[in-house]
Amino acid sequence: MEVEVLKQVFGAIALAVLLAFGGQTVWAQDFEKGLAAYQRGDYATALEEWRPLAEQGNAMAQSNLGVMYERGVGVPQDYAEAVNWFRLAAEKGQADAQNNLGWMYGNGQGVPQDYAEALKWYRLAAEQGSASAQEALGGMHHYGQGVPKDYAEALKWYRMAAEQGDAGVQISLGLMYSRGLGVIQDNVYAHMWFNIAASLGNELGAKNRDTVASQMTADQIAEAQRLASECVAKDYKGC
Repeated sequence: MEVEVLKQVFGAIALAVLLAFGGQTVWAQDFEKGLAAYQRGDYATALEEWRPLAEQGNAMAQSNLGVMYERGVGVPQDYAEAVNWFRLAAEKGQADAQNNLGWMYGNGQGVPQDYAEALKWYRLAAEQGSASAQEALGGMHHYGQGVPKDYAEALKWYRMAAEQGDAGVQISLGLMYSRGLGVIQDNVYAHMWFNIAASLGNELGAKNRDTVASQMTADQIAEAQRLASECVAKDYKGC
């Protein structure tokens, strides 16, 4: 998993501006200029527009500066500086920054690796609905990073992210069903989640679906396909 860029930097402009600026027109215009510049690869202009906002305390601009320093776009790559900007935004409750700060602690970039801190920031972001943070929390409980292994807890967080249409974590959820981790082993539901991920263009989802299908009867496959169709129709909720 990498520091989030797409949802943070390329999200819907109107929503991002509304959340970040609360209708402050001048700040919103400057942020949009920076966003447009970032999208076309003009990182110098993005930096010029976002840095003053970040220095004035705007959480979205601070979070985006953190991404630029973490990736080394428009500025020399500097993990410590990225952490500084992520922290400023995270402490204001900015979910993407909280998720990214969790990632930095989990991977020891710009700070000593610290799973307890990673869990703290991932949880804050996950509770705000960040699918990436939910997936990360699931992974930490799955593999026992900073916490005892707890497959049931991992399943809970994976499911939350899967319900948001994250194909990668839908595969993780399928694997939990196929292996009976945190849930009764069930190839039908494993096939369902793999198939849903495959429908979103994920090649690994298709590969895993075909593998588990080789262990299923024709009736079981038909049932899994029916469940997948229903799940997609329900926007992945309550599957």
